[in-house]
Amino acid sequence: MATSRTITVAAAQMGGNQLGDSRTGILDRMLKLMDQAAEAGVRLLAYPELALTTFFPTQYMTDPEQIKKYFEPTSPLEPFAVLSTPHARPLVERANKLGIDFYMGFAERWTMTDEDGKITTTDYNTTIYYSVAAGKGIAKYRKVHLPGSKEPLEDPKAFQQLEKRYFTPGDLGFQAFRAPGLVEGALKEEDIGSDTDPKTTVGKGDPILGMLICNDRRWPEAWRPYGLQGAELVIEGYNTTAWAPQYPGTPEEQQSLAEFHHRLSCQAGSYQNGLWGLHVAKCGEENGQFLIGGSMIVDPLGRVVAESRTMGDELVVATIDLALCRRPRDRVFNFEKHRRLEHYGLVGQQVGLEEIAFLGRSI
Repeated sequence: MATSRTITVAAAQMGGNQLGDSRTGILDRMLKLMDQAAEAGVRLLAYPELALTTFFPTQYMTDPEQIKKYFEPTSPLEPFAVLSTPHARPLVERANKLGIDFYMGFAERWTMTDEDGKITTTDYNTTIYYSVAAGKGIAKYRKVHLPGSKEPLEDPKAFQQLEKRYFTPGDLGFQAFRAPGLVEGALKEEDIGSDTDPKTTVGKGDPILGMLICNDRRWPEAWRPYGLQGAELVIEGYNTTAWAPQYPGTPEEQQSLAEFHHRLSCQAGSYQNGLWGLHVAKCGEENGQFLIGGSMIVDPLGRVVAESRTMGDELVVATIDLALCRRPRDRVFNFEKHRRLEHYGLVGQQVGLEEIAFLGRSI
């Protein structure tokens, strides 16, 4: 039977970041949530998608300088440069002091210089993982499934979702990683001999984590790679619309449906891959528009074990046992025994919907 592998984790849910809010004011709120997490014994804290700014993809902008102010510069030489800026460095310093790893979403401007000195930039909706034990950022994920459109809708009353205007789809895939220092007695590479059966070491190393952002949680293709890599916890930050007037339904009906789909996606992702889910919202009113809450922690059986109660800044805490991942993975979601790759070809070959052939009149 698997030994206990417990970690206290938390979602640092945030209320709206308004267009007029200062970066310092937003950062102060994030630091306050981290202090509360320390009081609760939290070792891993998750902030929402685009935590450092307002959710600017709802705004139509054409001025490059106006757009630039929302982005944090990074490069191959400094892939985690955001952690050294005034916008995030205080979080790193507080995390080191308190012993809390964190996940944080932000807008990334990736700058490349080729052999001829030509500079190109690519903008991503990104999240990173900072490890106290490692003393640095150890993982980065760029949002793959960008919703919305590049050009604004003509209806001036419509809720605009312009992520395709400001971001490029992520290029890092769904790469799991191990986070050091979170569980005691974790096996290390040096502890394993060349003749060790890999099946005897499953669930005994440092925790295996994965990261998603917002709309990614709705796509089964985003979850399965993490399940196949043995991820024990997937972290996901989001800013999800509660009501868009161009769509059917009252504000109350749309919000109820959005919350239902959010829970459905999160619970299904955990259940179908036998892993914990840590989901954190930016929520409530933001610039006259509304985002859902529902920050939650979901167990590997698909059960919600903790959930937010407000539509503002709030800490959602749970002590999770990673060993619980073995229960579904030894049974119905034992991939090695039950997956059938020979029948999944279409999933990797076709992007859009293509109806099958029509029936003839003779049938």
